Amino acid sequence: MLHLFTSVNFAVVQIMALSLLAVVGMTIRQLPGFAFRSTGDYANAMADLHARYDPVFGAGIVAAMERLQVFHIFSSTWFTLGLIVLVISIIICTLDRTPKLWRQSAEIRVIQPDEFYDPELPDRAAMSGVDAAVVRAALRRQRFAVREAELNGVRYLYGDRHRWTKLATLISHLGLILFLVAAVVTWRFGDEQGLVVAEGDSLTVQPIGTPGLLIVKNYDFEAPGFLETGQATDFTTDLGVFQDGREVARKTIRVNDPLAVAGYTFHQNGFGPAPDLLISDTAGKPLWDGPVPLTDQAAGFPYGTLSVPGRDIGLQLLLQRASDGTGVVLVVPYRIVGEESDGTPKVENLSPIAVGAGEAQVPPGLDFSVGVRRFSDYTLIIAKKDPGQGIVWTAFASLIVGLAITFYLPRRRIWAKLSPTGELALVARSDRYVDLEREFGRFLDDLVRARTVVGRGPPGAATAPPSGANG
Repeated sequence: MLHLFTSVNFAVVQIMALSLLAVVGMTIRQLPGFAFRSTGDYANAMADLHARYDPVFGAGIVAAMERLQVFHIFSSTWFTLGLIVLVISIIICTLDRTPKLWRQSAEIRVIQPDEFYDPELPDRAAMSGVDAAVVRAALRRQRFAVREAELNGVRYLYGDRHRWTKLATLISHLGLILFLVAAVVTWRFGDEQGLVVAEGDSLTVQPIGTPGLLIVKNYDFEAPGFLETGQATDFTTDLGVFQDGREVARKTIRVNDPLAVAGYTFHQNGFGPAPDLLISDTAGKPLWDGPVPLTDQAAGFPYGTLSVPGRDIGLQLLLQRASDGTGVVLVVPYRIVGEESDGTPKVENLSPIAVGAGEAQVPPGLDFSVGVRRFSDYTLIIAKKDPGQGIVWTAFASLIVGLAITFYLPRRRIWAKLSPTGELALVARSDRYVDLEREFGRFLDDLVRARTVVGRGPPGAATAPPSGANG
């Protein structure tokens, strides 16, 4: 089992499986975050998905997709288990490699056997007329840490540059783990809500009963130019945020200029019409008093529905323009009278009415009136809480630091053996990403120049110049 978790092939399979699930999640429309606030919200959101995918796949397949959690892939059991297994694999792989990486960095052999300096092997060189002090100085000029030893009259020098670089792999692995941890934290403790708030209205951000419950209030909404041209040059919301009955923040937000408070960020996302309705019974008692956001569309017009409190009647509301250009709400009462063969509600539409601003009418055969006080707007606010964001930035920094050290500070090593007769044998080794032939050649040139300066013979090349292969 341990071998499986340290296998590169197993890691590739895990990544491919998670990638496939992610593709499904990005292709199939996912349930919004607010769908999990209550049973009713979930049922409404799933009804929208059934309406979208039933004609494509069939109701039975869509129901099976729901049971398989296809409509919330990124919080599904399958995706969560995949992330957990991947985290475990990375941790086990890191723990398995750490002792080897530590030994490679910590254990140093200054003295190497004579076969190690065989000039027939790549990245070897030999010369004469250079003493230990010159080699030591040349290594230090190249920013190598130098160690020395002597055995049977033979002087050994060892230069090491960026000795601990291989341990940067652990920093990169930490970054990968933190990315996955951030995903789990965001899924478990994060929140994202789409809040439709009519002008002058308030709405809770979290479910009722949540400690420190946040409430947002739309003090004022502006969309300059929209009523005249149908195209808003800008749209803003004067947004207040309350907690425990006290206003804790207020700001006029617009696209790309959100309000951040109490761990949430409130983004301006959209807007639409919200006729202010007054529905009263025959005695004049209000049944509904307030704006109704028309968040959907029908035949290209803003559309919404409202259940009349205390009645078994619902209202379909369609906002249109009259011939004189003024707004008018087409009100179509309806009631549910049964169930169709496919399980959908059977709807009976009643006689419609058209109501303008400042008007009220009684739909034929019903015992209440519908009036439009004025035409107002709603604002669509995205409230997002992402507790994993800080972890993501830490993960990103760890990954970048680890990769930067690995790629830009690779390890270089040079061994030198100086015999009593003055013969110098050299070996160079490096990690990948190093032009070892160029760097080793520069080091040899430095030794040759130093030999010339002290007058120990004419300049000469190494007897066995380094090859291009890395050790």
